Amino acid sequence: MTNTDLIYAVVGAALLLGSLLPRLLRERILSAPIIVVGVGMLIGWLMPNESQLVDVIEHAELAERMAEITVIVALFGVGLALDRPLSFRGWTTTWRLLAIGMPLSIAGVALLGWWVLGVTPAVAVLLGAVLAPTDPVLASDVQVAGPGTGESADDEHDEARFALTSEAGLNDAFAFPFVYLAIYLATKGGPGDWLWGWLAWDLVGKTVIGAVAGWVIGRLIATVLYRHRVGGYQLIGYAEPAAAVATLLFAYGVGELVGGWGFLAVFFAALGARSAEREDERHAHFHEFIEYTEHLLTLLVLLVIGASFISDAVFRLEWSHAVVAAGVLFVIRPLTAWIALIGDGRLRSPERLFVSAFGVRGVGSLFYLCYAMGYFSKEDGWSLWPAVSLVIVASIVLHGAASSPAVSWLDRHRGRGQAT
Repeated sequence: MTNTDLIYAVVGAALLLGSLLPRLLRERILSAPIIVVGVGMLIGWLMPNESQLVDVIEHAELAERMAEITVIVALFGVGLALDRPLSFRGWTTTWRLLAIGMPLSIAGVALLGWWVLGVTPAVAVLLGAVLAPTDPVLASDVQVAGPGTGESADDEHDEARFALTSEAGLNDAFAFPFVYLAIYLATKGGPGDWLWGWLAWDLVGKTVIGAVAGWVIGRLIATVLYRHRVGGYQLIGYAEPAAAVATLLFAYGVGELVGGWGFLAVFFAALGARSAEREDERHAHFHEFIEYTEHLLTLLVLLVIGASFISDAVFRLEWSHAVVAAGVLFVIRPLTAWIALIGDGRLRSPERLFVSAFGVRGVGSLFYLCYAMGYFSKEDGWSLWPAVSLVIVASIVLHGAASSPAVSWLDRHRGRGQAT
Protein backbone atom coordinates (compact mmCIF):
# COMPACT_ATOMS: atom_id res chain seq x y z
CA MET A 1 0.00 0.00 0.00
CA THR A 2 1.18 3.51 -0.80
CA ASN A 3 2.70 5.35 2.15
CA THR A 4 0.37 8.35 1.97
CA ASP A 5 1.76 9.93 5.14
CA LEU A 6 5.19 10.08 3.56
CA ILE A 7 3.70 11.51 0.38
CA TYR A 8 1.88 14.25 2.35
CA ALA A 9 5.14 15.13 4.08
CA VAL A 10 7.09 15.24 0.82
CA VAL A 11 4.42 17.31 -0.97
CA GLY A 12 4.28 19.75 1.94
CA ALA A 13 8.05 20.12 1.99
CA ALA A 14 8.10 20.62 -1.78
CA LEU A 15 5.46 23.36 -1.64
CA LEU A 16 7.29 25.09 1.20
CA LEU A 17 10.50 25.02 -0.79
CA GLY A 18 8.65 26.11 -3.90
CA SER A 19 7.21 29.17 -2.17
CA LEU A 20 10.67 30.29 -0.99
CA LEU A 21 13.00 29.21 -3.77
CA PRO A 22 11.85 31.55 -6.59
CA ARG A 23 13.29 34.51 -4.69
CA LEU A 24 16.28 32.68 -3.23
CA LEU A 25 17.29 31.16 -6.55
CA ARG A 26 16.76 34.18 -8.79
CA GLU A 27 19.54 34.43 -11.36
CA ARG A 28 20.83 30.98 -10.38
CA ILE A 29 21.16 27.90 -12.56
CA LEU A 30 18.94 25.85 -10.27
CA SER A 31 15.27 26.89 -10.30
CA ALA A 32 12.25 26.06 -8.15
CA PRO A 33 10.49 24.07 -10.94
CA ILE A 34 13.59 21.92 -11.42
CA ILE A 35 13.67 21.10 -7.71
CA VAL A 36 9.95 20.41 -7.50
CA VAL A 37 9.99 18.13 -10.56
CA GLY A 38 12.85 16.31 -8.87
CA VAL A 39 10.77 15.92 -5.71
CA GLY A 40 7.91 14.62 -7.87
CA MET A 41 10.26 12.01 -9.28
CA LEU A 42 11.17 11.04 -5.73
CA ILE A 43 7.47 10.58 -4.95
CA GLY A 44 7.05 8.42 -8.05
CA TRP A 45 10.10 6.36 -7.10
CA LEU A 46 8.73 5.81 -3.57
CA MET A 47 5.42 4.53 -4.86
CA PRO A 48 5.03 0.78 -5.38
CA ASN A 49 5.18 -0.44 -8.95
CA GLU A 50 1.53 -1.50 -8.97
CA SER A 51 0.29 1.96 -7.95
CA GLN A 52 -1.56 3.92 -10.64
CA LEU A 53 -2.05 7.09 -8.59
CA VAL A 54 0.29 9.10 -10.80
CA ASP A 55 -0.66 7.58 -14.16
CA VAL A 56 -2.04 10.74 -15.76
CA ILE A 57 -3.59 8.84 -18.66
CA GLU A 58 -5.42 6.46 -16.31
CA HIS A 59 -6.61 9.47 -14.27
CA ALA A 60 -6.88 11.88 -17.19
CA GLU A 61 -9.94 13.77 -15.92
CA LEU A 62 -8.35 14.59 -12.56
CA ALA A 63 -5.07 15.63 -14.18
CA GLU A 64 -7.00 17.70 -16.71
CA ARG A 65 -8.82 19.64 -13.96
CA MET A 66 -5.60 20.29 -12.06
CA ALA A 67 -3.89 21.59 -15.18
CA GLU A 68 -6.99 23.53 -16.28
CA ILE A 69 -7.28 25.70 -13.17
CA THR A 70 -3.51 26.28 -13.22
CA VAL A 71 -3.59 27.47 -16.83
CA ILE A 72 -6.60 29.70 -16.17
CA VAL A 73 -4.92 31.46 -13.27
CA ALA A 74 -1.65 31.76 -15.18
CA LEU A 75 -3.31 33.29 -18.24
CA PHE A 76 -4.99 35.99 -16.17
CA GLY A 77 -1.68 36.79 -14.50
CA VAL A 78 0.07 37.07 -17.85
CA GLY A 79 -2.62 39.40 -19.17
CA LEU A 80 -2.32 41.65 -16.13
CA ALA A 81 1.47 41.78 -16.50
CA LEU A 82 1.34 43.36 -19.96
CA ASP A 83 1.51 47.15 -19.89
CA ARG A 84 1.34 47.56 -23.66
CA PRO A 85 -2.18 48.24 -25.03
CA LEU A 86 -3.55 45.65 -27.43
CA SER A 87 -3.06 46.67 -31.05
CA PHE A 88 -2.14 45.14 -34.37
CA ARG A 89 1.01 47.21 -34.86
CA GLY A 90 2.19 47.10 -31.25
CA TRP A 91 1.84 43.31 -31.10
CA THR A 92 3.38 42.55 -34.51
CA THR A 93 5.96 40.15 -33.08
CA THR A 94 3.26 38.24 -31.21
CA TRP A 95 1.04 37.91 -34.27
CA ARG A 96 3.98 36.57 -36.27
CA LEU A 97 4.72 33.90 -33.66
CA LEU A 98 1.06 32.86 -33.56
CA ALA A 99 0.07 33.07 -37.23
CA ILE A 100 3.29 31.73 -38.74
CA GLY A 101 5.39 30.06 -36.06
CA MET A 102 2.67 28.12 -34.26
CA PRO A 103 1.09 26.39 -37.32
CA LEU A 104 4.56 25.57 -38.66
CA SER A 105 5.51 24.10 -35.28
CA ILE A 106 2.34 22.00 -35.07
CA ALA A 107 2.89 20.70 -38.62
CA GLY A 108 6.56 19.96 -37.91
CA VAL A 109 5.84 18.06 -34.69
CA ALA A 110 2.97 16.17 -36.34
CA LEU A 111 5.19 15.07 -39.21
CA LEU A 112 7.95 14.07 -36.81
CA GLY A 113 5.52 12.10 -34.64
CA TRP A 114 3.99 10.36 -37.65
CA TRP A 115 7.40 9.46 -39.06
CA VAL A 116 9.31 8.53 -35.88
CA LEU A 117 6.57 7.21 -33.59
CA GLY A 118 4.55 5.57 -36.34
CA VAL A 119 1.23 6.90 -35.01
CA THR A 120 -1.88 7.63 -37.08
CA PRO A 121 -2.30 11.08 -38.67
CA ALA A 122 -4.93 12.04 -36.07
CA VAL A 123 -2.64 11.13 -33.16
CA ALA A 124 0.26 12.89 -34.89
CA VAL A 125 -1.77 16.11 -35.21
CA LEU A 126 -2.76 15.74 -31.56
CA LEU A 127 0.92 15.51 -30.59
CA GLY A 128 1.62 18.70 -32.54
CA ALA A 129 -1.25 20.53 -30.85
CA VAL A 130 -0.35 19.24 -27.38
CA LEU A 131 3.23 20.48 -27.71
CA ALA A 132 2.24 23.82 -29.25
CA PRO A 133 1.55 25.93 -26.11
CA THR A 134 4.45 27.67 -24.41
CA ASP A 135 4.13 27.91 -20.64
CA PRO A 136 3.26 31.32 -19.11
CA VAL A 137 4.59 30.33 -15.66
CA LEU A 138 7.72 28.29 -16.17
CA ALA A 139 9.26 30.94 -18.44
CA SER A 140 8.73 33.77 -15.94
CA ASP A 141 12.47 34.56 -15.78
CA VAL A 142 12.46 35.56 -19.46
CA GLN A 143 9.11 37.37 -19.45
CA VAL A 144 7.98 40.82 -18.35
CA ALA A 145 8.09 41.25 -14.58
CA GLY A 146 4.60 42.64 -14.09
CA PRO A 147 2.40 45.74 -14.30
CA GLY A 148 4.17 49.08 -14.14
CA THR A 149 7.70 47.68 -14.58
CA GLY A 150 8.57 49.99 -17.42
CA GLU A 151 8.09 47.64 -20.37
CA SER A 152 8.41 49.82 -23.43
CA ALA A 153 7.65 49.15 -27.07
CA ASP A 154 10.90 50.93 -27.97
CA ASP A 155 13.10 48.76 -25.74
CA GLU A 156 14.52 45.81 -27.68
CA HIS A 157 15.23 43.79 -24.54
CA ASP A 158 11.67 44.26 -23.35
CA GLU A 159 10.40 43.55 -26.85
CA ALA A 160 11.89 40.07 -26.56
CA ARG A 161 10.36 39.62 -23.11
CA PHE A 162 7.05 41.00 -24.34
CA ALA A 163 7.03 38.59 -27.27
CA LEU A 164 7.56 35.57 -25.03
CA THR A 165 4.96 36.77 -22.50
CA SER A 166 2.21 37.63 -24.96
CA GLU A 167 2.87 34.48 -27.01
CA ALA A 168 2.49 32.33 -23.90
CA GLY A 169 -0.75 34.11 -23.02
CA LEU A 170 -2.31 33.51 -26.42
CA ASN A 171 -1.01 30.19 -27.70
CA ASP A 172 -2.41 28.34 -24.68
CA ALA A 173 -5.80 29.22 -26.15
CA PHE A 174 -4.96 28.96 -29.85
CA ALA A 175 -3.89 25.34 -29.41
CA PHE A 176 -7.52 24.36 -28.83
CA PRO A 177 -8.67 24.54 -32.49
CA PHE A 178 -5.81 22.24 -33.48
CA VAL A 179 -6.66 19.79 -30.72
CA TYR A 180 -10.13 19.67 -32.22
CA LEU A 181 -8.62 19.22 -35.68
CA ALA A 182 -7.04 16.03 -34.33
CA ILE A 183 -10.28 15.00 -32.64
CA TYR A 184 -12.24 15.44 -35.88
CA LEU A 185 -9.64 13.46 -37.80
CA ALA A 186 -10.04 10.64 -35.27
CA THR A 187 -13.83 10.69 -34.97
CA LYS A 188 -15.22 12.08 -38.23
CA GLY A 189 -12.99 10.50 -40.84
CA GLY A 190 -11.83 12.37 -43.95
CA PRO A 191 -11.84 16.18 -43.80
CA GLY A 192 -14.06 16.68 -46.81
CA ASP A 193 -17.27 16.89 -44.75
CA TRP A 194 -16.08 18.97 -41.81
CA LEU A 195 -12.95 20.97 -42.74
CA TRP A 196 -14.77 24.18 -43.66
CA GLY A 197 -16.84 23.97 -40.52
CA TRP A 198 -13.67 23.59 -38.46
CA LEU A 199 -12.13 26.63 -40.16
CA ALA A 200 -15.23 28.79 -39.77
CA TRP A 201 -16.29 27.77 -36.25
CA ASP A 202 -13.45 26.19 -34.27
CA LEU A 203 -10.62 28.28 -35.69
CA VAL A 204 -12.34 31.62 -36.30
CA GLY A 205 -15.78 31.73 -34.68
CA LYS A 206 -14.93 30.42 -31.21
CA THR A 207 -11.73 32.48 -31.19
CA VAL A 208 -13.59 35.72 -31.89
CA ILE A 209 -16.34 34.91 -29.39
CA GLY A 210 -13.87 34.06 -26.63
CA ALA A 211 -11.76 37.17 -27.21
CA VAL A 212 -14.74 39.56 -27.38
CA ALA A 213 -16.52 38.00 -24.40
CA GLY A 214 -13.39 38.16 -22.26
CA TRP A 215 -12.54 41.72 -23.25
CA VAL A 216 -16.06 42.98 -22.53
CA ILE A 217 -16.24 41.18 -19.17
CA GLY A 218 -12.86 42.41 -18.02
CA ARG A 219 -13.47 45.98 -19.10
CA LEU A 220 -16.97 46.15 -17.58
CA ILE A 221 -15.90 44.70 -14.24
CA ALA A 222 -12.83 46.95 -14.04
CA THR A 223 -14.85 50.02 -15.02
CA VAL A 224 -17.35 49.39 -12.23
CA LEU A 225 -14.74 48.58 -9.61
CA TYR A 226 -12.35 51.42 -10.41
CA ARG A 227 -14.77 54.25 -11.26
CA HIS A 228 -17.59 53.78 -8.77
CA ARG A 229 -17.34 54.81 -5.15
CA VAL A 230 -19.14 53.85 -1.97
CA GLY A 231 -18.67 56.11 1.03
CA GLY A 232 -15.88 57.95 -0.74
CA TYR A 233 -13.91 54.77 -1.51
CA GLN A 234 -13.53 52.96 -4.80
CA LEU A 235 -15.35 49.64 -5.01
CA ILE A 236 -12.06 48.00 -5.89
CA GLY A 237 -10.86 48.65 -2.35
CA TYR A 238 -13.57 46.35 -1.00
CA ALA A 239 -12.98 43.60 -3.53
CA GLU A 240 -9.19 43.31 -3.53
CA PRO A 241 -7.81 40.67 -4.19
CA ALA A 242 -10.97 38.56 -4.58
CA ALA A 243 -11.93 40.64 -7.63
CA ALA A 244 -9.09 39.12 -9.64
CA VAL A 245 -10.17 35.54 -8.90
CA ALA A 246 -13.83 36.41 -9.48
CA THR A 247 -13.05 38.03 -12.83
CA LEU A 248 -10.97 35.17 -14.19
CA LEU A 249 -13.50 32.53 -13.12
CA PHE A 250 -16.45 34.55 -14.46
CA ALA A 251 -14.66 35.19 -17.77
CA TYR A 252 -13.79 31.52 -18.20
CA GLY A 253 -17.30 30.31 -17.40
CA VAL A 254 -19.09 32.86 -19.58
CA GLY A 255 -16.58 32.44 -22.41
CA GLU A 256 -17.30 28.72 -22.51
CA LEU A 257 -21.08 29.15 -22.08
CA VAL A 258 -21.40 31.50 -25.06
CA GLY A 259 -19.43 29.12 -27.27
CA GLY A 260 -15.96 30.69 -27.21
CA TRP A 261 -12.60 29.43 -26.06
CA GLY A 262 -12.51 29.95 -22.30
CA PHE A 263 -8.73 30.24 -22.09
CA LEU A 264 -8.81 33.09 -24.58
CA ALA A 265 -11.63 34.76 -22.67
CA VAL A 266 -9.54 34.75 -19.46
CA PHE A 267 -6.51 36.30 -21.14
CA PHE A 268 -8.60 38.98 -22.86
CA ALA A 269 -10.45 39.68 -19.62
CA ALA A 270 -7.13 40.67 -18.07
CA LEU A 271 -6.31 42.84 -21.10
CA GLY A 272 -9.77 44.42 -20.88
CA ALA A 273 -9.33 45.16 -17.20
CA ARG A 274 -6.00 46.86 -17.89
CA SER A 275 -7.56 48.91 -20.69
CA ALA A 276 -10.26 50.25 -18.35
CA GLU A 277 -7.73 51.51 -15.80
CA ARG A 278 -4.12 51.17 -16.89
CA GLU A 279 -2.11 53.02 -14.26
CA ASP A 280 -3.67 52.04 -10.94
CA GLU A 281 -1.16 50.44 -8.56
CA ARG A 282 -3.69 47.78 -7.58
CA HIS A 283 -2.95 45.99 -10.84
CA ALA A 284 0.44 45.18 -9.37
CA HIS A 285 -1.25 43.91 -6.17
CA PHE A 286 -3.58 41.74 -8.20
CA HIS A 287 -0.72 40.42 -10.30
CA GLU A 288 1.34 39.58 -7.23
CA PHE A 289 -1.56 37.66 -5.70
CA ILE A 290 -2.32 35.82 -8.94
CA GLU A 291 1.37 35.08 -9.50
CA TYR A 292 1.74 33.58 -6.04
CA THR A 293 -1.40 31.47 -6.54
CA GLU A 294 -0.29 30.23 -9.95
CA HIS A 295 3.14 29.29 -8.64
CA LEU A 296 1.63 27.10 -5.94
CA LEU A 297 -0.77 25.48 -8.40
CA THR A 298 2.03 24.94 -10.89
CA LEU A 299 4.21 23.33 -8.25
CA LEU A 300 1.45 20.83 -7.49
CA VAL A 301 1.10 19.98 -11.18
CA LEU A 302 4.87 19.67 -11.54
CA LEU A 303 4.89 17.19 -8.67
CA VAL A 304 2.37 15.09 -10.61
CA ILE A 305 4.36 15.40 -13.84
CA GLY A 306 7.59 14.41 -12.12
CA ALA A 307 5.98 11.48 -10.31
CA SER A 308 4.22 10.24 -13.44
CA PHE A 309 7.38 10.58 -15.49
CA ILE A 310 9.55 8.46 -13.20
CA SER A 311 6.93 5.86 -12.24
CA ASP A 312 5.18 5.43 -15.59
CA ALA A 313 6.63 7.22 -18.62
CA VAL A 314 10.23 6.14 -18.05
CA PHE A 315 9.25 2.48 -18.43
CA ARG A 316 7.60 3.23 -21.78
CA LEU A 317 10.41 5.40 -23.17
CA GLU A 318 11.99 4.36 -26.45
CA TRP A 319 14.61 5.99 -28.62
CA SER A 320 11.84 7.35 -30.82
CA HIS A 321 10.42 9.39 -27.94
CA ALA A 322 13.83 10.90 -27.29
CA VAL A 323 14.13 11.81 -30.98
CA VAL A 324 10.78 13.59 -30.84
CA ALA A 325 11.71 15.48 -27.68
CA ALA A 326 15.07 16.57 -29.10
CA GLY A 327 13.43 17.59 -32.36
CA VAL A 328 10.82 19.72 -30.60
CA LEU A 329 13.23 21.50 -28.26
CA PHE A 330 16.29 21.93 -30.44
CA VAL A 331 15.01 22.06 -34.02
CA ILE A 332 11.31 22.65 -34.58
CA ARG A 333 10.56 25.41 -32.05
CA PRO A 334 13.76 27.42 -32.68
CA LEU A 335 13.49 27.05 -36.46
CA THR A 336 9.78 27.85 -36.82
CA ALA A 337 9.96 30.83 -34.45
CA TRP A 338 13.02 32.16 -36.28
CA ILE A 339 11.22 31.84 -39.61
CA ALA A 340 8.18 33.64 -38.17
CA LEU A 341 10.32 36.55 -37.01
CA ILE A 342 12.25 37.08 -40.25
CA GLY A 343 11.65 40.65 -41.35
CA ASP A 344 10.41 41.77 -37.94
CA GLY A 345 12.07 45.16 -37.50
CA ARG A 346 11.45 45.20 -33.74
CA LEU A 347 13.98 42.45 -33.06
CA ARG A 348 17.60 42.15 -34.12
CA SER A 349 19.24 38.76 -34.62
CA PRO A 350 20.23 38.21 -30.95
CA GLU A 351 16.70 39.04 -29.80
CA ARG A 352 15.21 36.70 -32.41
CA LEU A 353 17.55 33.96 -31.23
CA PHE A 354 16.53 34.61 -27.62
CA VAL A 355 12.81 34.43 -28.41
CA SER A 356 13.20 31.37 -30.64
CA ALA A 357 15.14 29.42 -28.03
CA PHE A 358 12.70 29.87 -25.13
CA GLY A 359 9.57 28.01 -26.17
CA VAL A 360 9.10 26.48 -22.72
CA ARG A 361 6.66 23.56 -22.55
CA GLY A 362 4.74 22.77 -19.38
CA VAL A 363 1.27 22.65 -17.86
CA GLY A 364 -0.64 23.44 -21.06
CA SER A 365 0.72 20.32 -22.75
CA LEU A 366 -0.50 18.17 -19.86
CA PHE A 367 -3.95 19.75 -20.04
CA TYR A 368 -4.46 19.24 -23.75
CA LEU A 369 -3.29 15.63 -23.74
CA CYS A 370 -5.61 14.77 -20.83
CA TYR A 371 -8.47 16.71 -22.45
CA ALA A 372 -8.07 14.73 -25.65
CA MET A 373 -8.38 11.46 -23.74
CA GLY A 374 -12.13 12.05 -23.75
CA TYR A 375 -11.99 11.33 -27.50
CA PHE A 376 -8.91 9.16 -28.02
CA SER A 377 -8.13 5.76 -26.56
CA LYS A 378 -5.88 5.31 -23.54
CA GLU A 379 -3.49 3.41 -25.77
CA ASP A 380 -3.06 6.57 -27.85
CA GLY A 381 -2.43 8.54 -24.67
CA TRP A 382 0.14 6.08 -23.38
CA SER A 383 1.89 6.15 -26.75
CA LEU A 384 2.29 9.95 -26.53
CA TRP A 385 2.85 10.54 -22.81
CA PRO A 386 6.50 9.38 -22.76
CA ALA A 387 7.42 11.88 -25.47
CA VAL A 388 5.24 14.67 -24.03
CA SER A 389 6.47 14.21 -20.45
CA LEU A 390 10.08 14.01 -21.65
CA VAL A 391 9.65 17.30 -23.52
CA ILE A 392 8.14 18.94 -20.41
CA VAL A 393 10.80 17.67 -17.99
CA ALA A 394 13.66 18.43 -20.38
CA SER A 395 12.24 21.90 -21.07
CA ILE A 396 11.95 22.65 -17.35
CA VAL A 397 15.56 21.61 -16.75
CA LEU A 398 17.17 23.07 -19.88
CA HIS A 399 15.25 26.32 -20.13
CA GLY A 400 15.22 26.80 -16.36
CA ALA A 401 18.98 26.44 -16.16
CA ALA A 402 19.61 28.55 -19.27
CA SER A 403 17.26 31.47 -18.53
CA SER A 404 19.55 33.53 -16.28
CA PRO A 405 22.68 33.09 -18.44
CA ALA A 406 20.63 33.87 -21.55
CA VAL A 407 19.21 37.06 -20.03
CA SER A 408 22.72 38.15 -18.98
CA TRP A 409 24.00 37.43 -22.49
CA LEU A 410 21.19 39.49 -24.00
CA ASP A 411 21.88 42.35 -21.58
CA ARG A 412 25.56 42.38 -22.53
CA HIS A 413 24.75 42.35 -26.23
CA ARG A 414 22.22 45.10 -25.77
CA GLY A 415 24.79 47.19 -23.91
CA ARG A 416 27.32 46.76 -26.74
CA GLY A 417 24.67 47.69 -29.28
CA GLN A 418 23.82 50.90 -27.43
CA ALA A 419 27.52 51.74 -27.00
CA THR A 420 28.08 51.62 -30.71
